[in-house]
Amino acid sequence: MLILASASPRRRELLTQAGIAFTVQPADVDETHRAGESPEAFTLRLAREKAEAIFAKHPDATVLGADTIVVCGDEILGKPSDETDAARMLKKLSGRDHRVITGVALVSSLGTQTRAETTIVSMREISEEEIANYIATGEPMDKAGSYAIQGGAAPFIMQIQGDYSNVVGLPVAVVVSMLTDSSTRQ
Repeated sequence: MLILASASPRRRELLTQAGIAFTVQPADVDETHRAGESPEAFTLRLAREKAEAIFAKHPDATVLGADTIVVCGDEILGKPSDETDAARMLKKLSGRDHRVITGVALVSSLGTQTRAETTIVSMREISEEEIANYIATGEPMDKAGSYAIQGGAAPFIMQIQGDYSNVVGLPVAVVVSMLTDSSTRQ
């Protein structure tokens, strides 16, 4: 049995589209970035901690944990704290390239696998009015970097280099590969 240790509707949708059977049990872990921790290490740690927290309750299961962040320059952009923070993030991303990094962890009785996937996203210049209108939809409020590539922010995206599903919130090809590796070890 696969358990997704996430409340993300986007991750649920991606797994369902991939034909992967799973149940959902969100994990509650401290998502504070540690001083000196690289963005990749940060996402991998959070993904692992989420998966391990649920695995501790279900030791017969395979648990999938994931965490996605946006990195622009040297700043990690998580979910916005409010509309002002969302506007700040979108202004920072406007007209720039940024990285979307998702850490993935698969925990089972066979051990723990972790991988990080990075996608480069190029965003066009977006106006103050476009930012305000987008924030008014409410969509940015629970998204890393304050935007959904598959939603209302799609017109802001000029190009991506890498895995589209990673930007949505879960690198499906990586997950399938990890699940395949896990099943061949049994």
